Amino acid sequence: MIIDIHAHCSPRPGWLSYDPVKNRYVRWITVSELVRRMRKEGIDKTVILPLPSPESSIEPVATRDAIEFCKEYGDKLIPFCNPDPRLNAGSEKSLRFIIEEYKSEGCRGVGEVTANIYFDDPRVLSLFRVCEELELPVLFHIGPNIGGCYGLVDEPGLPRLEKCLKMFPNLVFIGHSQPFWAEISGDLKPEERNSYPTGRVAPGGRVVDLFRKYQNLYGDLSAGSGYNAISRDPEFGIQFLEEFQDRLMFGTDLDMPNQDIPQLKYLRNLMEEGKISLKTYDKIMYRNATRVLKLDLE
Repeated sequence: MIIDIHAHCSPRPGWLSYDPVKNRYVRWITVSELVRRMRKEGIDKTVILPLPSPESSIEPVATRDAIEFCKEYGDKLIPFCNPDPRLNAGSEKSLRFIIEEYKSEGCRGVGEVTANIYFDDPRVLSLFRVCEELELPVLFHIGPNIGGCYGLVDEPGLPRLEKCLKMFPNLVFIGHSQPFWAEISGDLKPEERNSYPTGRVAPGGRVVDLFRKYQNLYGDLSAGSGYNAISRDPEFGIQFLEEFQDRLMFGTDLDMPNQDIPQLKYLRNLMEEGKISLKTYDKIMYRNATRVLKLDLE
């Protein structure tokens, strides 16, 4: 089985979104196109992540859209909810009411959180506190700075993320984005944070350190950032996959119709060539997601 922890789709055909990193418009994949792509690639279930924050979409995709997609396609799609932490000025009471309602309608997690405010902003802490209480994992996108990008902002070394990992030990944090995965190497330069660094992974990477110190940190291997982290230095990548096999999850970050999914073939090849075990492969491809999302696959 394969479960994709990270995908998006548009409420209607022709939906355009602006990519501030690449400075271009993209046509989003529709839900019917997404399901066809899942069949083609052999993906059994996909998590649909809403994008309500204006930083990440010129026409926000609401949680209600995600819930309706999942009703239409039954158990193939899994909805997350994603209330912007700035909602009602960050009122914890409002966030709890909204997230409880979404959870009752089948949402299995929160994300992709893309609001461009600091990772430990009081409004974000309110969101994390509610998610921990309601036992819902949070999938986040890290941005390198305020303005000109999207994602919760943290500095080099991810000190604000570590603060939150300590504050909410029972909350599952699922890391994603270039500034998160670039920290896998100990020689990261500040100007490389929002990119895809190449070459061998140097010892002392902050992400590796955080994975070793905090059992509530998980990794989303989607997009170019996740793929780059495990493939830029194949020997290191194999060691990383084996060491953290219980906390890594396959994802695509599909949002365009013809988007490439390099990590799907890469992980399959590693397993077929015996470079990672079948046990590790199955955990990354579906078992970890099944456990974190509390899915009943019987």
